[in-house]
Amino acid sequence: MDNLTHSLTGFALSRAGLDRFCPRAVPLLVLSANAPDVDIVALSAGGLRYFEAHRGYTHSFFLLPLLAVLPVLVVAAAFRQRLPWRQAWLLSCLGILSHLLIDSTNSYGVRLLLPFSSRWFYLDLNSLYDAWILAVLLLAALWPLFTLLVNREIGDRSPPGPGLAIFALVFFLLFDCAPAFLHQQALGQFNSRLYGDSTPVQTAAFPDAFSPLRWTGVVETLTGFQKVNVDVLEQFDPASAISFYKPLDPPTLARLKTIESFRYFSYFARFPVWSATPVDLASGQGKRIELTDLRFGAPGTGSFHCIALQDEYGQVVESAFTYGSGANLGWGKTR
Repeated sequence: MDNLTHSLTGFALSRAGLDRFCPRAVPLLVLSANAPDVDIVALSAGGLRYFEAHRGYTHSFFLLPLLAVLPVLVVAAAFRQRLPWRQAWLLSCLGILSHLLIDSTNSYGVRLLLPFSSRWFYLDLNSLYDAWILAVLLLAALWPLFTLLVNREIGDRSPPGPGLAIFALVFFLLFDCAPAFLHQQALGQFNSRLYGDSTPVQTAAFPDAFSPLRWTGVVETLTGFQKVNVDVLEQFDPASAISFYKPLDPPTLARLKTIESFRYFSYFARFPVWSATPVDLASGQGKRIELTDLRFGAPGTGSFHCIALQDEYGQVVESAFTYGSGANLGWGKTR
């Protein structure tokens, strides 16, 4: 999820009583709750390198004990204070664990078992950010500051208790239990329908950032994919789905997968959609070929795209990976 949610979760953990466990527990838990995203340093080697590294080794259960050392060292150096090693390291482990568990609830996924397995884990319960969770965590963080100011005005110096922080953490947990039920309801609707004359091969339901009742479904059949929005309280209509087909021939796919960006994206994508558009190149006619994942958009829209230009002989003349739709590249004039 977003780093603000991770930071507020770490803050709530500290305010829930863990700040009595170790000195400097608040900055330690906030920092450790964000520590796995230290993989952003890979961005210095380019967008593709960061894409390959993100939610990899720094998000692994097996690397967690080693990574937990880093926040302890940073906090000790920043405050020029020697921390009780065991307590500080355990708190750091807890902060990192909260990050891994939260990231596993969304549709991007996380590779928890590296270096022994590169399998992705995703529960599809939360968006990359969730408005309701974020609002409650913000309330738990800011309300005690407000009450503290009010209490000082009336001469009450007693610090706020941990009740609101505990409430926010419990809300976070219970809020994910409800979408787990609704997620199964949405999947049941997708799996119980025919799409044309085809039955589903694979289905997924992705949550809306603002409403736990709205889901975006992706259904894979033998001939293509269907993408549809659904409200679990309303009747689902398969005819409202947008269709994407599997048009490219195997030799073309094999040729493109020799390109590093296409090879990695083929491993990353759960619902890979290929599209081929005729374009005019300086050397003649060609094709603009795009690969995207229906979790994050569609051909020409959304985010995470691999794009290649092929000349009339099928040779790749340019290729790129982009976090956007790729429309800004301006490669080839569409015919």
